[in-house]
Amino acid sequence: MAGVLYLGAGSGLALLQPARGVIGAPLRRSDLPWLAAIVFFGGVIGPLSLMLGLARTDAASAALLLNLEGLATMAIAWLVFKENAHWRIFLGAWDR
Repeated sequence: MAGVLYLGAGSGLALLQPARGVIGAPLRRSDLPWLAAIVFFGGVIGPLSLMLGLARTDAASAALLLNLEGLATMAIAWLVFKENAHWRIFLGAWDR
């Protein structure tokens, strides 16, 4: 399923590629290793790890872990990548 979603997103972005110079910064050759890493980890390793983990985990633990995924992603973005996030954003995400 993740592959189909990535294919759809890639197809849509490919249609916008000719206007990319007008809309934003064009994709440079130096960006290709980062793009390949994103596709590999986000489109291959991530979904594969998720499916393998869900197959080996009981339902209650899997449900708790999947609910914690959004908060963990926000915490990683905030702590590791220094994303700008206010404490109210975390509070709002916790209260969903």
